[in-house]
Amino acid sequence: MFKLTRREFLKLGLASLGALLLRPSSGQAATLSGQCARIATTSVSVYREPSDKSEILFQLLRDEVVNIYEEIVSPDGPDYNPRWYRVWGGYIHTAHVQKVEYRLNPALASLPDVGLIGEITVPMSQSMRYRRRLGWEKLYRLHYQSVHWVVGIDTGPDGDIWYQIRDKLTKLEYFIPAAHLRPIPPDELTPLSVDVPAREKHIAVSIERQTLHAYEGDKVVLETSISSGMPNSRLLKPGDIPTETPKGEFYIQSKTPSRHMGDGTLTADPEAYELPGVPWVCFFEPETGVAFHGTYWHDNFGSVMSHGCVNMPTHLAKWLYRWTTPVINPEEWYKMSLGTRVVVS
Repeated sequence: MFKLTRREFLKLGLASLGALLLRPSSGQAATLSGQCARIATTSVSVYREPSDKSEILFQLLRDEVVNIYEEIVSPDGPDYNPRWYRVWGGYIHTAHVQKVEYRLNPALASLPDVGLIGEITVPMSQSMRYRRRLGWEKLYRLHYQSVHWVVGIDTGPDGDIWYQIRDKLTKLEYFIPAAHLRPIPPDELTPLSVDVPAREKHIAVSIERQTLHAYEGDKVVLETSISSGMPNSRLLKPGDIPTETPKGEFYIQSKTPSRHMGDGTLTADPEAYELPGVPWVCFFEPETGVAFHGTYWHDNFGSVMSHGCVNMPTHLAKWLYRWTTPVINPEEWYKMSLGTRVVVS
């Protein structure tokens, strides 16, 4: 029986890895010039016109990447989100897609003792873990703008430099190509409005209007559409966690730059409800873990979408993370302290 050493197995690599990153949709070359979008749900229909009443031509599947030729606000709606993209072959609605880029990064030669945080800069990176008896196996797909803790540098299954990622929920460590992750420098995470007394900062969320406003005194310093929790569709049993965002007055209780949301199932199934690397998380309701955070799995802000948290565009969630208290330093994985006041109505 022919056996491979670990080193030989590393050199063999995975021929399909590149195809997983840039699998083209029907009739489209695998190119990422200009603006692009990743399909962020099981499938998205391509319509003949920017209207859900027009003919459906074909389907795009999860994690396919398409070029965006034009963004359109359609007079045909839908009212909750009338934005459409013109792509190869027709039009797709923007609700369940993510705008992405494809940027490769130089590998670091060393890491700080505490590790560092970084963001994924390609549409999708297939993480892998190595087990002595089974070799390399696929684990989670890590998506564009998700944020992860890097704790090591090693050789990956293709013989190139890969980063070792630590998952705080599963307690596992797995690997992705170093080129797919951009280390986030500390100056990108410096606190904002530090001259404003903490008591003068507060956040107001409107469930009815699906909006968030951040205030310094009476001055609005951030206004954005959000996606709050979906109404509970069935009677809750004892122990069930509500999916509606709770109303009331709260305070930010803890913050972390990266959180694995899900139940921690170890799977390579992209349809599983596992969201590793949810970025810029500010928890404000401690009993059920409701938080503000960035969102890489939809672009349907202004409509209820979440399982209870307040979904935000990722760049604005990062701004809120820096602006709110408690202040968390770039080398900290987690910070707990009573912080900025939050009113949800």
